[in-house]
Amino acid sequence: MTWTGKLAVVIAALLLVGAGRAEALTLQPVGSGFASPIYVTSDPGNPDRLFVVERGGAIQLIENGEVRPFASISSRVSTDGEGGLLSIALSPDFASSGRYFVYYTGKEQSPAEIHVAELVGTSSTPRNLLTIPHPNQDNHYGGQLQFGPEGNLFIATGDGGGVNDAEQNAQDLSSLLGKLLRINPNPSGSAPYTVPAGNPFAASPAPYDTIWSYGLRNPFRFSFDRLGGDLWIGDVGQDDWEEVDFAAAPAVGIGANYGWSCREGNESNPTSDPACGSAGPFVDPIFQYPNPAQGCAIIGGYVARGPGLGDLWGRYLYGDLCSGNIRSFALVNPGLTDRYEGASVGSLNSFGEDSCGRLYAVSGDGPVYRIDGPQAGNCAAAEAAPPLSASFVGIRALRRKVLRHKRTLITAWVSPCKGRRGDPVTLWRGRQRMGTRRLDRVCTVRFRPKINRRSRFRATAKADETYAAAISRKLTVKVKKRRPRG
Repeated sequence: MTWTGKLAVVIAALLLVGAGRAEALTLQPVGSGFASPIYVTSDPGNPDRLFVVERGGAIQLIENGEVRPFASISSRVSTDGEGGLLSIALSPDFASSGRYFVYYTGKEQSPAEIHVAELVGTSSTPRNLLTIPHPNQDNHYGGQLQFGPEGNLFIATGDGGGVNDAEQNAQDLSSLLGKLLRINPNPSGSAPYTVPAGNPFAASPAPYDTIWSYGLRNPFRFSFDRLGGDLWIGDVGQDDWEEVDFAAAPAVGIGANYGWSCREGNESNPTSDPACGSAGPFVDPIFQYPNPAQGCAIIGGYVARGPGLGDLWGRYLYGDLCSGNIRSFALVNPGLTDRYEGASVGSLNSFGEDSCGRLYAVSGDGPVYRIDGPQAGNCAAAEAAPPLSASFVGIRALRRKVLRHKRTLITAWVSPCKGRRGDPVTLWRGRQRMGTRRLDRVCTVRFRPKINRRSRFRATAKADETYAAAISRKLTVKVKKRRPRG
């Protein structure tokens, strides 16, 4: 570990002092007796119907306090190494179609291949969408499925295992490992899925046209903020750092390179991958913590948007497999706002979220818990909340033509202003995040980026309890030629 890494460990330890919250969360058991549960989710149309995924391949339904079998693909699932049935995602039209999607490792090969498949109702015969080879190692399978805000299916895969990405997959755009993929799960002609418009590598041959972002080690759990649509990835580290990667809506990380194996966290990593010589730019994690000082494997969670969670609302909830501690941080200054939430889960395997935003924690030893805040979680009240109001982000430059290597003043403003003072606004150059500022008393922020070439900027404002997220028009700033002297 470098001296900067050791310093960060000391700082992290100091930040833990007094980091607990005044009102600790409580864990309410909603079911027990499961065989190695590894994920939980709900019916998109009924938050009181919970589906618990067991690693061995069975799916259990909790409804009206009763646990009963729903479906099983156990005959197809290999649990060697870190494999198994790792997650499911219910289609947004599940109530009418009965469709849901499974991520599992199969028995056909050893080490097991990854399968993403569709099931309908209680059927045990899946329709295979993707088969992803995973040779030589039986760890780092990734494992999360989530429907994105725009309705497409996102898939997180690990790098193929070993030390320092031994298979050199994460930076390789001709491998589906170490990636976040995006597909429309509906067939297209003879293909079992459709490649959505806008995928950043759509010109690549199939199946590499499904890649959305890359440079991930083992993104075991990721999620989308149900309010604003932002993407949050818990990427399991190697020796030094556990990290959380973040991508703001509406772009949610399109084409992003999160750096592995060239970097672990935001520090360089010794690797033999020749791609690191020309790779980049890399997207820094929004948050990281030291391994093993504070844990061993991050369990990514969700932005708390459910009812009754008090001041946890709007914070990102996460945990760690080894410590079991449930923690959270705010989007602004995450390192300084990170805190222990007063609750721990032994053998913490996953978090889950139901369709009204209540959060859950899964113990690999059997229990599944609902995470309760200081008030009762009233889904009826949450469903009756008024819709978010539209807002507008404007953007302008003091000068639209600037000498090379000079700076220009860019002003962004948000309307309506009522209730927005102090809210964050982010400036983007293409897909690169240039910085975040807080709105002043007239709901204005200012940035001074350096202009090295023709640049296109946008400004984004996040959603809050009242206003929907908003994005500005494109603003183009050009390089002005110097006048000859004489």
